[in-house]
Parts: sequence; structure tokens; C-alpha cells
Amino acid sequence: MPTIQVYGTVRIVIVANAPVNVDVRLPQIAATADYIIAADGGAQSLAAAGIVPHLLIGDLDSLSTSHVDWLIAQGVEVQRYAREKDETDLELALLAAVARNASHIDLFCVLGGRWDHTVATIAMLCLPMLIGRTVRIFADGQTLAIVRDHIVLDGPITRTVSLLPLTPTVDGITTTGLAYPLAHATLYFERSRGVSNVVTHMPASVQVQSGILLVVQHENPLD
Repeated sequence: MPTIQVYGTVRIVIVANAPVNVDVRLPQIAATADYIIAADGGAQSLAAAGIVPHLLIGDLDSLSTSHVDWLIAQGVEVQRYAREKDETDLELALLAAVARNASHIDLFCVLGGRWDHTVATIAMLCLPMLIGRTVRIFADGQTLAIVRDHIVLDGPITRTVSLLPLTPTVDGITTTGLAYPLAHATLYFERSRGVSNVVTHMPASVQVQSGILLVVQHENPLD
């Protein structure tokens, strides 16, 4: 599948409405963003962090009328959709980020709570229009990223890293800096071989020849 050409660097943060504690990294990452999108009730998490989004999008069934009116008064663009729609509020936010030529998309409050939403969110990372863009999920001391070609891991040494195929197979996986190295290996969707590797030295990286790989980096070492 060809890579989509993305021009320049446009960093967009999306905050959704999963019922979880907001990752402590949100204020720092939002401060470096060019554009911030609230997917419906994600506006509440942003408000708790003292952040006003540029765009509020969704059916807005998780926000009070007074909160929406307050955001409008702050100059926030509002795109309201009917509740009976094909896309979740998060998918609408992702499509809005793509329409704004995002090169980097960071997602917060998108995992946890309802399992159907969580699984759908992971699947949405495979959207073809996200090819060529760096997309990350920040959640509860973990960072998740989709890899179709190559990723340099954040480190530090002792960090736990898991490699999870999202396609039936992911082929040609080669790693550097990990305790259990892979060289032109294949991982399978239904097998757990890629879970709980460990960074042993930097730089650490993962390279993929074909398939879609979910890479999960944990902030703290795991047992």
C-alpha cells in the first residue's frame, strides 16, 4: 500500500471520553501541539487540565449545553453530528486531523471503559488514511504506536516493550536493543510471542517488512 504524502510537520492532539484518569503527559504534549481536538466529552478532560481545544466534534451527548456554549464563547469551532451516525466521535476526530494534514497525531483518553470502544479504537489505527502519519496513544503510563515500517523506541533500558500483530502475520521483523532479538521473524495475530520484551541497550528499534504491528511501550519496568 503506498505511503500518503504528508507535507510539513503538523502536530495534533485528540482527547476522547474514555472513563479513565487523564495521562499526566497531556499538558506537556498539548503545549507542543499545533491543533487540539476534543472528541465530544474529551472537552471535559481538557477543561480539567486547563486546556481549551480548537475543535469540538461529535454528537455532543456527553456535554452539557452550558459547557458547549462556554466553548463556543471561547472561539472553539464546533462540529455537531447526529447521534445516529456510522462513525464514533473518535473516528470523526481522526478524520478531522487528517483533513488538517496532521503529520503527528497523539491520542488521549481513548482506551478503557467499554471494551467495544477500546477494540474499535485499536482497529482505527489501521485506517489507510493514517499511513505516513505518526500516530500514538498515551494511556496509563503506556505509549502505543502503529508500525508499518520502522520505529525507534523511546527507552530507557529496562523498559518493557510488546510487539502485537494487528494483521494475520507481520513479516520481516528485525529488532535492535531488545533482550529477545528478532531477525527477519514473523509474528502471528493469534500467538503471544511478542509480549513483554525488554530494552537492554540504546538505540533500540523495530523494523517491519510487511503487515501492521502494534508496539506498546510501558513507562515502568514490569515483572
